Amino acid sequence: MILRILSFLTFLLPALLSAQSPESIMVVEAHSGKILIASNASVKRPVASLTKIATATVAIDWATATGSDLGTLLITVPQTAALVGGPNPMNLQPGDRLSMRDALYSALLGSDNLAALTVADHVGREILSRRGKQGDPVATFVSEMNKLAAFSGASQTKFVNPHGLDNRKPPGLSTAADMARISITAMRRAAFTFIVRQESRNVTVTGVNGTRTFQVKNTNEMIGENGVLGLKTGTTNDAGPCVSICMDRDPLVRTKPDGSKGATPRRLIVVVLNHPNRFDRARGLIRQGWPIYDAWLASGAPVKDPRREILNVPGVR
Repeated sequence: MILRILSFLTFLLPALLSAQSPESIMVVEAHSGKILIASNASVKRPVASLTKIATATVAIDWATATGSDLGTLLITVPQTAALVGGPNPMNLQPGDRLSMRDALYSALLGSDNLAALTVADHVGREILSRRGKQGDPVATFVSEMNKLAAFSGASQTKFVNPHGLDNRKPPGLSTAADMARISITAMRRAAFTFIVRQESRNVTVTGVNGTRTFQVKNTNEMIGENGVLGLKTGTTNDAGPCVSICMDRDPLVRTKPDGSKGATPRRLIVVVLNHPNRFDRARGLIRQGWPIYDAWLASGAPVKDPRREILNVPGVR
């Protein structure tokens, strides 16, 4: 009886978290780590397809480390893809082949779950082969995603799949603060930034009936707005509507005490989890966040309590 109750509570955990905290938000300036706005930012909850930020980052890092060309490397949709639901804008079928780059376009722009799984399966197999081991390639890849999270300082995050669907219990969980950390890490990769800032992209798939081409459109409606560089959207029943936004402003040029000029880069990361109008919420947080940051910088960027005022991300000054 006790085991049944515990199992039932585990199943209800995401819904209970959602009910306790209608939304989680984090607004941070990426170069300084200055936390500008936060609410329920440390509450663990599902993050839907924001998971794919980590998926793409691991794949890009693997390609860089192995000297693989994202544009020419062909990968194959695994048989297990038939069990994955959710968006499939390219109508991928097991056995289809496409480039790693096109798979990443579809995963990040179109939130394609099968493309994300295909990326994970290929890279996971390569990792196992290079290590001389056997095992589940997707599980191996997800382990690398969790290593990336740990490297980014996202200690409250545990991914369980490469796409973010709530098809495992317990589900993968993260926080608004952790997704901001992972977003900062991802946007340091030029290849990642180039992909997520595209409004649409033509991708090519080769299957049993020949080659077909699709136009994958970005699910992030804020792409194209002044200064917005990406990042990723996500929605599931458990997570609710989610979005992570990256926005740059021109560097702030100031005169130093010695008379020389110095440029301060400015980048805002806005994470919104479980808000019914995620894009307008993100726009409002951007309008609030920049004046807070500019005032802080103008006052000399004081920090009294780094643990509360600065988001801990390796490489943040």
